[in-house]
Amino acid sequence: MKSFAKTDIGKAREMNQDFYYISTQNSNIQLYILADGMGGYNGGEIASRLATESVISYFEDNFNKIEHEKEEFLKLIKDAIVYANTIVYEKSKTSEDLQGMGTTLEVCFIYNNKVYIGHVGDSRVYLIRKEIIRKLTKDHSYVQQLVEDGKITREEANHHPKKNMLTKALGCTPYVEPDIRARNIEKQDVLLMCSDGLTNMVDDKTIYQIVNENPEKAPERLVELANNAGGYDNVTVITIL
Repeated sequence: MKSFAKTDIGKAREMNQDFYYISTQNSNIQLYILADGMGGYNGGEIASRLATESVISYFEDNFNKIEHEKEEFLKLIKDAIVYANTIVYEKSKTSEDLQGMGTTLEVCFIYNNKVYIGHVGDSRVYLIRKEIIRKLTKDHSYVQQLVEDGKITREEANHHPKKNMLTKALGCTPYVEPDIRARNIEKQDVLLMCSDGLTNMVDDKTIYQIVNENPEKAPERLVELANNAGGYDNVTVITIL
């Protein structure tokens, strides 16, 4: 697998609280992580970095202790995220400045033509295959709940004033239940991971077009488009192909 990434502070924030990790190509563990932190002056930056590092260490400590099969991999991802939640939550109690900090978290682990996904928050994972772009994660947000309840349309959700209100985040409570799933991937597929700094500024159709044109340069181009559209948030994009 090849991967390409770009992160940027955007045009409105004083600090980049996004954090990402890509395993090296020769690593036995093909792991990709993206976190969008929130809280306090530097709480979000600490939360996103700490969550990412905690998932990495949990994976490395436990990968060779399990059977390398689907259900075991899904459990490993869930346990790694639950562990990271505990680490971030306990850290938030060590200082008043860190109280209430948290982060979104996307974990993609690729093994034998499958991607195993763990998800908390409103950062996203997409699959681009041939003529389609498909969102593989469901936003844990107030607005997404309104859409599911039939109270607003998807179009109205794009401009809702409470668009960024999360219903679930990592590190804000003693326990978090992540969404986990496995998906087959094909040779020409491209996976895209991103923070909401992209999806709040650039629509899915445009994301698909840019990735389809050049997946290697897509992260840089999409960050540029997000900033040109206002750049109201940090933005991070990873493509995996």
